Amino acid sequence: MTPARLYQALFLGAGQQMQCGVGQFTRLLRQRIEKFDPGSSTTLTLTRDQGSVAEIWRATGAARNVVCNFPIVAWKRVMFRPLLALAVARLKGRRVVLIQHEWDGLHWLRRISYIPALLLAGRIVMFSPLVQRQLAGDPAVGWTARKCVLAPLPPNIEAPSTTANSELRQRLAAARRDGRLVIGHFGSIYPGKQPNALLEICAALRDRGLKPLLVYVGSFIRGTDKVEEEFHARAAELGITGDVIVSGYIASDAEVFGIFSEIDVFCYPLEEGITARRGSILACAQSGRPVVVTGPAEADEFDHHPRFRALIEHGVIVPVPRGSGDAAYTDTIVASLKSPPAQTPFDFDGWWRDVAQAVLAQFDINPAPETAPDSAARTPRSET
Repeated sequence: MTPARLYQALFLGAGQQMQCGVGQFTRLLRQRIEKFDPGSSTTLTLTRDQGSVAEIWRATGAARNVVCNFPIVAWKRVMFRPLLALAVARLKGRRVVLIQHEWDGLHWLRRISYIPALLLAGRIVMFSPLVQRQLAGDPAVGWTARKCVLAPLPPNIEAPSTTANSELRQRLAAARRDGRLVIGHFGSIYPGKQPNALLEICAALRDRGLKPLLVYVGSFIRGTDKVEEEFHARAAELGITGDVIVSGYIASDAEVFGIFSEIDVFCYPLEEGITARRGSILACAQSGRPVVVTGPAEADEFDHHPRFRALIEHGVIVPVPRGSGDAAYTDTIVASLKSPPAQTPFDFDGWWRDVAQAVLAQFDINPAPETAPDSAARTPRSET
C-alpha cells in the first residue's frame, strides 16, 4: 500500500472542554496554519475519557511535529496523557513544539507539572522576553531557555461587526447616563493580574468624586489560592462593594464587545508590568477605549512584536511607570478620557498570520525517520 504523506503538525487538544484562552489559542493557531497549507494538520483530543495509548501512538506517528499548548484542559484533571504524547513523539523521532505562555506567574505545583514537557520539547515558543528570562533564571530548568524562540502573540477574540445586547450592558449604559465612570478589566481573574490593586484605584477615584463603577468582564480562576475571597474582603474594607461588578464567564464575543462599548477606560495595574503575552489587553484595544496599564519591566519587551508596540506608540495602550502609586493611575485615567485614542483599523488576520509563520518556522519539515501510516490510518480516531 502506498504510504500517505505525514501531517505537518499534530495539535494536542481537549475538544469542547477547551473553553479557556489557551484552548481558543490552539484552535485559532491550527486554523491559521491550515490557511497556509490545507490538510496539513490534525488534532488529537486528550481528556479523561479520550486519548488512549494506542490512539496516541498512531496519532504521533502520523505527523512530523507535535504541538502542545499547556494547559490542554484544567491542568489538575489531565496531566499524564499530554506528557505521554510528547514522550511518544520524541521516541518516534518527531519534533515537539511546546507553547509556553508564562512561568513565574504559574502556581509552583503547575510549574512542576510542566517540567517534563520542557525537557521533551525540541522548541519552546514564548511570547515575552520577560517570561523567557524568568525561565532562564529557574535553577531547576533554566537551561531549557536555550530552546526558546519568541513569537508575536495575537488577540484571541476579534471585534465582531455587530454587538449583542445584555443585561450587564444595559446596566452599564444606565450607570454612564447617571454620570458614573465605568472602568473595565477583561479576562480571567487571578493573582498575577493583581485584581486587588485595581480595587485600590477604584477607591482612589471615588475619593476624587468621580463615581467609579468597576466591571470585571470575566471570572475567577479556581485554584489553591483564596483570590476570590480576598478580593471581596478587600472591596468590603474599602467600602466599594456596591461599585464592583464581576460578570462571570461570557461565551459570546458579540456580547463581550457589547459590554466593552459601555466601558469608558480599561485599567491593568500589573506587578510585572505589561508584557507582550497579554492577549486580554489586545482584546480591549480593539474596543477603541484607552487601556491604562503598568509599563514594561524592560525596554526590549516589544522588540519582536511591532504590532503591539504600535498600539503603545499610537496611544491605544497608555503605560504608567512601574512603581507608581494609585494617584498616577487615576491621573492617567482622567487624562486618557480627555484625549481618547484615534480609531485605527485592527488587522486581526494579520496578527494571526504573524504568529502562525513564527510557529511554522519551528517545525521539522524533513521526512520523519519511520514510514508514514497508510491512508486508512492517517486520521486519528479522536480528531476534532
